[in-house]
Amino acid sequence: MIQSRLQRQLSDPFRKKINRAPSPLIAIVVPWLTIMLGSLSPTWPVVASAPLLPPLGFLVLLAWRQLRPGVLPVWAGLPLGLFDDLYSGQPLGSAVLLWSIALIALEIIELRFPWRNFFLDWLVAAGLILVYLPTAMGLAMGRMPSPVVLAPQLLFSVFAYPLVGRLVALFDRLRLVRFRALG
Repeated sequence: MIQSRLQRQLSDPFRKKINRAPSPLIAIVVPWLTIMLGSLSPTWPVVASAPLLPPLGFLVLLAWRQLRPGVLPVWAGLPLGLFDDLYSGQPLGSAVLLWSIALIALEIIELRFPWRNFFLDWLVAAGLILVYLPTAMGLAMGRMPSPVVLAPQLLFSVFAYPLVGRLVALFDRLRLVRFRALG
């Protein structure tokens, strides 16, 4: 009787979750890596006569900052923007400046409106996207882009943001998975 109770306790599925903690390295590295992978999207082999793909690195940055405000510091726009500039073909420093301004704006909005919901996050992200894309294209081209060229990418980016947010939420859940201690 004592042995069968001990066997039940050892085979309990909840017992395996006791005294487990998320890996600190994975918890810190996953947001940075996902943003950097999003910044690599201009290297995808997509042929188009006008820009159509959303700036995935920027969208992932916004999603991480809105989902988990404490994960990325405000100064994260500098190294992540530099990485994006290196792989996107933008003039060096454009994403550094624009991503840093976006993170500062998100920090101010976070302080002003500590309560948030999905629609407020989407509205803020849409506003930042509507400012980011024309500014980034204007810096790259030296003049303001045509609205006909810019409109499809703007619409696609704004409507792709909820999907990117869900993807970031999935990565956040994977980031906090509890790993069994070795030994």
